[in-house]
Amino acid sequence: MLESANTTHGTDDPRAEGLPDATQPLRVLIAPDKFKGCLTAIGVAEAVRSGIESAAGGTRLEVTVLPLADGGDGSVEAAVYAGSRPRTVEVTGANGELTTAQIAFDGTTAVVEVAGTCGLGTLRGPLRPLSASSRGLGEAILAAARLKPERIVAALGGSASTDGGAGMLAALGAVFRDAPGNTVEPDGGSLGRIAQVDLSGIFDFNGIPIVGASDVTNPLRGLQGAAHVFGPQKGADAAQVALLDRGLDGLVNACRPLPETDADALAETPGAGSAGGIGFGLLLLGGSLVSGADYFLDLLRFDDLAIRADLVVTGEGRLDAQTSDGKLISAVCARAAGTPVWAAVGTSMLDQEAARSLGLSGVVALTDITPLDTSKDPDLATEALKLAGRTIVQQVRAHGPALAAG
Repeated sequence: MLESANTTHGTDDPRAEGLPDATQPLRVLIAPDKFKGCLTAIGVAEAVRSGIESAAGGTRLEVTVLPLADGGDGSVEAAVYAGSRPRTVEVTGANGELTTAQIAFDGTTAVVEVAGTCGLGTLRGPLRPLSASSRGLGEAILAAARLKPERIVAALGGSASTDGGAGMLAALGAVFRDAPGNTVEPDGGSLGRIAQVDLSGIFDFNGIPIVGASDVTNPLRGLQGAAHVFGPQKGADAAQVALLDRGLDGLVNACRPLPETDADALAETPGAGSAGGIGFGLLLLGGSLVSGADYFLDLLRFDDLAIRADLVVTGEGRLDAQTSDGKLISAVCARAAGTPVWAAVGTSMLDQEAARSLGLSGVVALTDITPLDTSKDPDLATEALKLAGRTIVQQVRAHGPALAAG
């Protein structure tokens, strides 16, 4: 059963008074993230758009839809929606089987992603915490490099492996050997056998910078590292987590002799543990790590659109205390240039004061619209998001002149 939200966190944000008068169209920017495991960012945005337009009445609207990404799954899709061209490539999925994936290219920037190449979504069957590999990402990076872009952006969310990026490096030409000199095909379970790392055969990127985009700041090893924090999400039990962490430590040891490389410093770099340690692998290549949320907001030209909008509607599956730690909604609020921001979310754990502190003018949660679980039901979530869009219109109309009939 769906009904209009009866619990909406609205604020008396004075910015709402700056919305246009009734003679002007209301310019709305709908810029949400995905609802993970349920709806893509495009699906969320279109549902909210439908709800807003259905409640506008006689009000003229100028609606812009901008599906966002923070470096997780949906990053390539967001780049394509913003104007990049998709290209299909053949890669090795997390289960070791060949699969197809998409990369995005706009003539300047090529976007590849872990999730669509070798992430959890490419697994068929059970999770593979020890045998999953990041090789598919390396194959996608290689395909992107051959397009001769000015830069390659690797979106690091949604990984299935904990191999320190060794699989990715192997796809790019690195060779890993054990103590007797035998070649090792790297995955999480085999890292502990690696005694020597040879990067001399790595593909020549000819000055093309590689940027890893993620909202994760974990180091590679230790209790806050890739294995301990994220290994259980990939199916690792306690013994396997310990094995993976030892393997990552062994990989660092094997990298110490590499020329002009401080492997230990790279392993401690914030974000080195992202995507099961792919962040570390990118650093070994000379790449850099950046905030996924901010990078994709730049890539998708969010600032230019937000400054011209009267209202920004964002969203993601869950709003909670961690949202302020660089998550997409907090980045949207920080960069909205004074434009009021409302959020449509699956569930919210924040009270009105916390939402206001984040920079939100209001929050509508799907749990306020229906008692049913929308998190795994795309159809139900879509209908609830339409009602969320309607509720936002009603709340904005009640708190300011923006949606007065004109």
